[in-house]
Amino acid sequence: MIEAIGLSKRYSDGSLALDALDLEVRAGEIYCLLGANGAGKTTTLNLFMNFTRPTAGKALINGIDVLLDPRAAKRHVAFLMESVALYSGLTAFQNLDFFARLGGRFDQSKDDYAMAMRQVGLPERSFDLRVRKFSKGMRQKLGIAMAMIKEAPALLLDEPLSSLDPQAAAELVETLLMLRDEGRAILLTTHDLFHAKQLADTVGILKEGRKVLTRSREELRAERLETLYLDYMRGRGGWGGTAASL
Repeated sequence: MIEAIGLSKRYSDGSLALDALDLEVRAGEIYCLLGANGAGKTTTLNLFMNFTRPTAGKALINGIDVLLDPRAAKRHVAFLMESVALYSGLTAFQNLDFFARLGGRFDQSKDDYAMAMRQVGLPERSFDLRVRKFSKGMRQKLGIAMAMIKEAPALLLDEPLSSLDPQAAAELVETLLMLRDEGRAILLTTHDLFHAKQLADTVGILKEGRKVLTRSREELRAERLETLYLDYMRGRGGWGGTAASL
């Protein structure tokens, strides 16, 4: 559903942001890209959204090359930035209606919007509130509701749990697991080891633009993610400039 094949990005100043990334996220799977700031996580999502062009390789959504047919690819994916872009002067209902129509969905009713907001854990009293009064956690939940309204089978989430308080983060984790169980393919970025362990069916560690390690949930049961991650960040993980997918 979400696939990178040799995906690379080198900027005009010569800096290498992403180097020959290979990954696959299947339906019903959460894949966490884990890495420090500057590791290439956001660059990866920008390439999948065709916000920037790759130097080499392919980014595929539902088998569609996003560079060759970006409109067709975007019909199958919803993207949630770290800071959700919402209209603060509109209510939650109005934001959902606006973005649904912008995405070509004219068949959604107010009941559909209310159901989506309930599913992500927004309180009923917030449905008619202007979004300027929302906390960051509430804004993130509304962003997830927007993705649900689009009914996209693939989700790209950039640091969705960043800066959330513990309760808001726990509620968002539950929502993401629910979406996974509904069959969505979810690729999310994070630098948070705790939430990566909570969410991921697969973890890929990025360092300086290269994927240096891949582990499944089953494999991580026998290993400590914290130890693996710190070893690679400190150069003790056997990474000598060549990406290792283990």
